[in-house]
Amino acid sequence: MAAGGHRLVYGGGHVGLMGVVADAVLAGGGEATGVMTEQLMLEEVAHPGLTTLEVTASMHERKARMAALSDGVIALPGGFGTYEEVFEILTWNQLGLVAKPVVFCDIQGFYAPLFGMIDHADAAGFLHDGHREIAQRAATPAEALRLATSPPPPYVRKWGPR
Repeated sequence: MAAGGHRLVYGGGHVGLMGVVADAVLAGGGEATGVMTEQLMLEEVAHPGLTTLEVTASMHERKARMAALSDGVIALPGGFGTYEEVFEILTWNQLGLVAKPVVFCDIQGFYAPLFGMIDHADAAGFLHDGHREIAQRAATPAEALRLATSPPPPYVRKWGPR
């Protein structure tokens, strides 16, 4: 990421997978911007070495700010917070509010069950044609970075004539 001149934008913590990624980006001479809520500042340990740390009043502001600062999204294996954040960006893409690539870094098949559910929803008719492609999948971090820095899939309107 750093070698390619890409800046990391993430939640700003020093723990977990994203803390490791931030450390690697910074060690490689790259920039890392964290966006953290006031509440999380009290509960989590903010990364002390970030290039920039922005503090927001709410999770809604945090997600909007991260979206504004980023050109693409990569979801590493994670839990509820990861799912919630990435599905909001998927929905914003679906509605045409943003046009950003969204990539699940599917290390060792972590996201296979989730993609089974997405494919099931698509087969059952709950996704409009072209919307399944918004959720991209990569087997390696290098592939995830390549997809996240490429143009997003074409926008397909959710409602009205296509």
